Amino acid sequence: MPERPILSVVMPAYNERGTIHSALARVLEAPVESIEIVVVDDGSTDGTRELLTRGIALDPRVRVILHDKNRGKGAALRTGFSEARGRFVIVQDADLEYDPSDFAQILEPLLAGHADVVYGSRFAGGGAHRVLYYWHSVGNQWLTTASNMLTDLNLTDMETCYKAFRRELLDEIHLQEDRFGIEPEITAKVAQLGARVYEVPISYHGRTYAEGKKIGLRDAFRALYCIARYGLPARLSRRSAPWRPDDASMASNPDGTRAGVS
Repeated sequence: MPERPILSVVMPAYNERGTIHSALARVLEAPVESIEIVVVDDGSTDGTRELLTRGIALDPRVRVILHDKNRGKGAALRTGFSEARGRFVIVQDADLEYDPSDFAQILEPLLAGHADVVYGSRFAGGGAHRVLYYWHSVGNQWLTTASNMLTDLNLTDMETCYKAFRRELLDEIHLQEDRFGIEPEITAKVAQLGARVYEVPISYHGRTYAEGKKIGLRDAFRALYCIARYGLPARLSRRSAPWRPDDASMASNPDGTRAGVS
């Protein structure tokens, strides 16, 4: 049986033909001793699926899973999480907005045993940042503040793609959201468990809508709904003692399913 990797990188992809090979190559070059990539193609129609069957995707460290139709980022993450085998699991978008060279600093609090979850923050200083949409940054701050009010966390970037988890913690979280609402859902459920959450600064190379950015106003309203839907229960039923790995059922949720399976 292959050795268990240190890090599983779950990469949802939808119509990313122009960047998918570069994204895979950069993840495989990341400064991590042992890595696997679980790519979930979420019903792409632009040729991404065909590219994933050739070239770098044939690397034994890369596994490709195909959704028969587009179901959303949240659904792709649930599929990827259920397949990930690493000690730690991180989310990596396929559009190159986030730099895999930041993996080392994201993993540091996990490897040191200080954290159960690490968020890579675009708003906490750090590397180079492309200057783009003002109202997007304001919206991110509003959503993060609303989330913090219910989870009692003091995050600076709840909506970040870079979220890294201990495998045991992820196995205890039953996720439901199909689209971008999965970001506040994850945050609320991590807080509800009493996990130790850290943030580290990261670089960010955002793209424009002309370049393929997909999140929009509809997703912002859904995020607000999800903050209330998952944040209120998290606030009312938060564990009184911090979560520890030996608290985990290790492989299943209360309904018997693994993390990410709905």
